[in-house]
Amino acid sequence: MKAANLGVLFLIELGALAAVGYWGFTRDVAAPLAWLLGLGAPALLIVVWGRFGSRKAPQATHGAVRVGFELLWFGAGVAALLAAGAAAWAIAFALVCAVSKTLAVIWRQ
Repeated sequence: MKAANLGVLFLIELGALAAVGYWGFTRDVAAPLAWLLGLGAPALLIVVWGRFGSRKAPQATHGAVRVGFELLWFGAGVAALLAAGAAAWAIAFALVCAVSKTLAVIWRQ
């Protein structure tokens, strides 16, 4: 179960990126701007993750700061799905994140 949860943790990290990309591509804007949002928003999140979220990050977060960072990170995915009109997916994503992160804390992953 622990190994499976590690896989889920990785997938929800990617899910947040996919949700933000989906939000960008579904905006009712000119196609070039939709492409910019759809590719740029996930790129921005990748930079933020690399700077603060990765275990090898230059300014890796720990403790309460890490909890806040992850709430913002996964919350961005939920908010992006809600903003894109995918409320059911947003709820499902939020639930999977909550369960997986809770298990990760219990199992010290």
